[in-house]
Formats: sequence, structure tokens, C-alpha cells
Amino acid sequence: MTVIGLGMMGAALAGAFVKDGHPTTVWNRSAAKADALVAQGATLAPSLADAVAASDLVIVCLSTYETVLENLEPLTAALAGKVLVNVTSGTPEEARQHADWAAKNGISYLDGAILAIPPLIGQPEAFIFYAGTTQAFEAHQATLGKLGTAVNLGTNVGLASLYDTALLGIMWSTLAGFFHAVALVGSEGIKAQEFLPFASGWLGGVGSFLPDLARQVDEGDYATDISSLDVNKAAIDHLVHATEAQGVSTAVPAPIKELIDRRVAQGHGTHSLASLVELLKKPGA
Repeated sequence: MTVIGLGMMGAALAGAFVKDGHPTTVWNRSAAKADALVAQGATLAPSLADAVAASDLVIVCLSTYETVLENLEPLTAALAGKVLVNVTSGTPEEARQHADWAAKNGISYLDGAILAIPPLIGQPEAFIFYAGTTQAFEAHQATLGKLGTAVNLGTNVGLASLYDTALLGIMWSTLAGFFHAVALVGSEGIKAQEFLPFASGWLGGVGSFLPDLARQVDEGDYATDISSLDVNKAAIDHLVHATEAQGVSTAVPAPIKELIDRRVAQGHGTHSLASLVELLKKPGA
């Protein structure tokens, strides 16, 4: 296979293939970035055209989708009939645009999204989502599996990017909550590492709520006898008040309080927290 783009992630992808014994051609605008890979057994293509010509499976990992097109559009004839796997970070809209471009030029296209850091590439803990041409994924599933756990999301080419950004949203929201929490207890001199065991245990408990909440969202039935929005409204009022009183920013809890307040004001105070999804699905509601 060919790997185009040898930044930290691209180099990790190529390195995983080389380590597994796959003949791997690499190319990067700055050729020196290939030195370590060549020493391990990779072949450095003298030009991008040579890199594309070398393999039927071409994996591209560049800085932006725009850069991908700038580099590959002059080589559409050479790419025709090949499988192009684009693991560049972008948006669902960009993925669809590139899939259209590929289809018009006879290129089998898979859009990929890597949910891992470079050191995890090649291990099962690295999840890589793929969406696009079914035959392309099936033909190269075993090879792509050398990079991590390969997940086929089907022919809706925007889903790989959408899953990636949705999961990153969970990460950032969770970390923001943790940072707010340690700032809050830190206002009384409590060290973050001292508070950590309780935060970790609590996150595990919160994770156990997800199956039932997901069921409620899918069914649209938010009835609960456990933790209603009315109950949570009182609790988050206390949180925001305590945050202000401790001299800590309310930037994290205030938007959540606003959502809960709005949903309660609409008459859904007896519903569960899962009912907040209705406000997120319909922002103007």
C-alpha cells in the first residue's frame, strides 16, 4: 500500500504497516520525514505520482481536505480504479464532497476517522471508522485492521467524521466538567489528585446510566421515577450558586442550567434528563 503524508499520524500508520511486514510505499513533501520509515523497510517514492502508481490501496493523511484535493486532483487518471482511503481530519460535508469527486473520477473512496493518538496505532485500542464504498472496505478490511479496530459504518460517507466529532464532543464535555470540578474543590485548597479517585469512580457510575438514557432517546419516552428535571433543576441551581460563592467561573454549568430551566419551563419537569435532547435536536424550540 501507499501512505501519503508523514506527519505524526501518517508516520504511525505507515510504521504499523511496515512493522507487520507489508510492502509500504511512502511520500511526503518533506522527504526527510521518511528517513526513519525507510530505515525500517519502507520505500520512499521519488514523487507523488510515483507513490500513487505504486499501489492499488492509497491512504492519505494530510492537514486538510483542501490539501488532499490540491495534491491528488492532478493525479485523478492515475487514481482511477484504485482505492483511496482518506483519514485526514475534516467534516461530514467535506467527506461527501471528496466522495463525489472520487466517484466522478472512477476512484473507490473510503473516508476514515481515527479515534486514537499516534502511539496507539496498530493496537486494538485504536478505533478507526470507515464509511464509503462497501466493496473497497471488504477488499481491504484485513489490511486496514492492522492499524487498529476497523469499524465499517456503511455507505453514508459522512458518518465516519460525524462519529469522530460526536465522540470528541463527549470527551471535551467530560473533561470540561472535570476541570470545573477540580477548580471548585481547589477553591478550598483540595489538590486535583486528591479529588481524582472520587471523580473516576463517579464517571464510572455515570457511564452506567447511558444504556437507559439511550433507550429513552430512541423511544422518545422520558418518563422517570428516579431523577426528574425538577430534581436536577434544584441541584444545578445549588451548583451554580456554590460556584459563584467560591469565586469560580460558571462557564461550564451555566449552559447546562439554561437547558434544564428551558425544558422545565416548557412543562417537562417530570421528565428525565434525556429529554434535554429535544432542545438540542431543535435549537429554536
